[in-house]
Amino acid sequence: MKVIACYSNKGGVGKTAAAVNLAHAFAVAGKRVLLCDLDPQGASGFYFRVKPSKKLKSRKFFRDVDRITKSIRASDYENLDILPANMTFRDFDIFLSRMKNTQSRLKKALRAVDNDYDVVVLDCPPNISTLSENVFRAAHAIVVPVVPTTLSQRSFGQLVEFFAEHKLPKNKLHPFFSMVQKQKSLHATTMEEMGKTYKKRFLRTTIPFSSDIEKMGVHRAPVATFAARRPATLAYRELWRELAERL
Repeated sequence: MKVIACYSNKGGVGKTAAAVNLAHAFAVAGKRVLLCDLDPQGASGFYFRVKPSKKLKSRKFFRDVDRITKSIRASDYENLDILPANMTFRDFDIFLSRMKNTQSRLKKALRAVDNDYDVVVLDCPPNISTLSENVFRAAHAIVVPVVPTTLSQRSFGQLVEFFAEHKLPKNKLHPFFSMVQKQKSLHATTMEEMGKTYKKRFLRTTIPFSSDIEKMGVHRAPVATFAARRPATLAYRELWRELAERL
């Protein structure tokens, strides 16, 4: 079972959209997929029309294996299940701080579904915390959307520094440019600068700024299901293909 985290320490960069569309792409390819929403806002579950489990509270997540499996919900799409978040997930760090081996608790919790899925996609909250460290250790790949602007560039640099300081494997990081507007000179300049700084670390695929992606909230569905031939869908498909090759 491969664990793929969609993560950014900066909000508003297209993280949840990437998680939803990558999970759907893996499922379409025939993989058994679990999309696990760790963000208390619960946007991934919302996109798939799945209501959060009120019984799976933060203090149960890392201790009650049966409660995790019972909280998984089927989506409307073949091969794709959802573990939706709820607002109690905002207290993850509090409960992790009280537990032994805090940095490996998520990895242990995910063992509950090891035999049931080929791929687990984690939609992560936008911060660097104890939960984030759990994600970094549990994931085989960490997909990082980066909007080509100054603040996003700075945030990604902070993430790389964090990995270096904590001796985490930087080859887990798979950044890609998100919400790209090619007509903006700042976007073009930033992409060129970051491409030189991080060389081959960035995925080749870029995700455009698109109204189709914004409409996911209206349709409550992955973009491929209602805009199959549009540029955003083709970009996510290519992102999935490139990530699958790296894995």
